[in-house]
Amino acid sequence: MPEELFIGGGGADYGDAQHLQLRYANRHGLIAGATGTGKTVTLQILAESFSNQGVPVILADVKGDLSGLAKAGSTSAELHEAFVKRAQKIGFTAFDYHDVPVTFWDLFGQQGHPVRTTIAEMGPLLLGRLLELSDAQEGILNIAFRLADEQGLPLLDLKDLQALLVWVGENRDALSLRYGNVSTASIGAIQRRLLVLENQGGADMFGEPALDLRDLMRRDDTGRGMVNILAADKLMAAPKLYATFLLWLLSELFETLPEVGDPDKPELVFFFDEAHLLFEDAPKALVDKVEQVARLIRSKGVGVYFVTQSPDDIPEDILGQLGNRIQHALRAFTARDRKKLKLAAETYRENPRFSTEDAIRDVGVGEAVTSLLEKKAVPGIVERTLIRPPSSQLGPITPAERAEVLRQSPMSGKYDAPVDRNSAYEILMARASTAATEAADAEDQAEHAPDPMVREFNAARRYSGSRVGRSSARRIGGADTIASAMSEAVIKELKGTTGRRIVRGILGGLFKGR
Repeated sequence: MPEELFIGGGGADYGDAQHLQLRYANRHGLIAGATGTGKTVTLQILAESFSNQGVPVILADVKGDLSGLAKAGSTSAELHEAFVKRAQKIGFTAFDYHDVPVTFWDLFGQQGHPVRTTIAEMGPLLLGRLLELSDAQEGILNIAFRLADEQGLPLLDLKDLQALLVWVGENRDALSLRYGNVSTASIGAIQRRLLVLENQGGADMFGEPALDLRDLMRRDDTGRGMVNILAADKLMAAPKLYATFLLWLLSELFETLPEVGDPDKPELVFFFDEAHLLFEDAPKALVDKVEQVARLIRSKGVGVYFVTQSPDDIPEDILGQLGNRIQHALRAFTARDRKKLKLAAETYRENPRFSTEDAIRDVGVGEAVTSLLEKKAVPGIVERTLIRPPSSQLGPITPAERAEVLRQSPMSGKYDAPVDRNSAYEILMARASTAATEAADAEDQAEHAPDPMVREFNAARRYSGSRVGRSSARRIGGADTIASAMSEAVIKELKGTTGRRIVRGILGGLFKGR
């Protein structure tokens, strides 16, 4: 097999043929350009090429066009003629039509196999960003996660977290002594944000069976890498959910995969489309963690390729790590656009034959300005490049064809039915029920006490102040019992006798190794 991927060329009017070296493909990359300039097709031909070399791929299908990877290209006679003509012009002698192995995934379980994670795996840092919490609210979320670890309360889905927050609110006095102020207003704000997330369909993202990352790194019987396509057209209606899920997936890969050094080809390639959503309004702490992951994950054999409109969308520290770049046209209609264009041009190794700035502005649809890593990982001189035509279908497949791919998928049935096992919600409900039963039994015993003075005292207590009925007394008794248990837990924590804590990854909030 060749050790490089053919990207494009151009014959006499352009530069030499451009190849992406497989051994440097894990040095990350950038696909940039204005809307309608050909970024999606470039992503498609890269996914095809990596798959053909046995490299699994993860990508999000933002517009629904990339499902065509599952079907060999079948075009009109006019388009076929254009494809063949371009292939001949750029020297792409291996051009033919073929599909690649595809697995469809969907957070909502409608256009692909359901994909889930647990609340515990998401962690408070990413969850706080997803919910757009303030510092005080995020602090309470961290307290809740800490208590879940100490009390052995698995956080699997949204109702687990909602129940735990109720428990935190009921015991805020005892908790405030140990962890700082816990306000009901902040808890209420978090609960409202969770309700909004639930209304957006976010509840489908959390639960079990959780995604097994090994299912994203499969190859077919012929050795071609699986192209995992996440349906994201509906998901884009909740951009924070989209960005947070992909960021979680990236962090899980970082935490799970072993070190492989500098492999001959990547173990996996991850395309992050609409990358500006990842960094938009992101706190510095989160951007720093993303930069850390991007810097270190290449040693795990993972190449990360950001797809966005302008290089300016990517923080400078991260942009500097993107060695392989395919820059489609940037339009310069305003002063701000011209500034972005100039900054983009300055990030490339100059070619004395032409102005990089002019080239980025002038390239047409299906053309790009490219700079790919060469020998010893040195950035190549920028070249104007005609991108090769795709071998798979240009545009989406039909719903019936998608359904057939799903039916034949090895993942069929594995994730379809959600599993609701015993977790924080069930444990807390059981504790509350036990406490209520114990309170009711104590009250019944007091009512039937043999001593008349004891009966009179209990009767007076029941009717003193505001009258409290049996159901309210049970609730109060349950709360007192839980508060007592919480106080005991705090004492145990101070003595250093807490139980095993669940550790999370680099973006999980408790920055420990697994």
